[in-house]
Amino acid sequence: MKQLLCVMLLAAFVSSAAQDSSQRLDTGQGTNMVIVHKDPRVDVLIKKQGAINTATKKAMFRTARGFRLLVVNTNKREDAIAAKTRIYTLFPELKSYLSYQSPYFKLKAGNFKTRDEAVRYQKSMNTLFPKGVYIISDIVEVRPEKEEFADL
Repeated sequence: MKQLLCVMLLAAFVSSAAQDSSQRLDTGQGTNMVIVHKDPRVDVLIKKQGAINTATKKAMFRTARGFRLLVVNTNKREDAIAAKTRIYTLFPELKSYLSYQSPYFKLKAGNFKTRDEAVRYQKSMNTLFPKGVYIISDIVEVRPEKEEFADL
């Protein structure tokens, strides 16, 4: 009985194959090839992911090391918002950034590539904010040069 069971199991293993030999093509060189049927939506997904990667790479180059002005460092939210409003009205060309690092609100202004640019604004802001305006090193947003768009 055990021998019969072993023979039947062996026959079942041999008859079941992992690959179907009818799907193979003979190339004439003694090797076999496998035909792959691909869904065309995969190509669309690959193109979309490529576009996302390109946009991410371009966005990464829009930032660089530079300087910002630390205008206010307070634990009162109202003071920070009032200072931000004051910067928007008196210096509309500067972008301001209000962040919260517990327990302080920090107001930073400007995107300066060089320290000299920041010093010019610091002198004019020191009269408006008597506690002082400090130049700090930070990652800033860089506007793309017009020459970069000439190639497009």
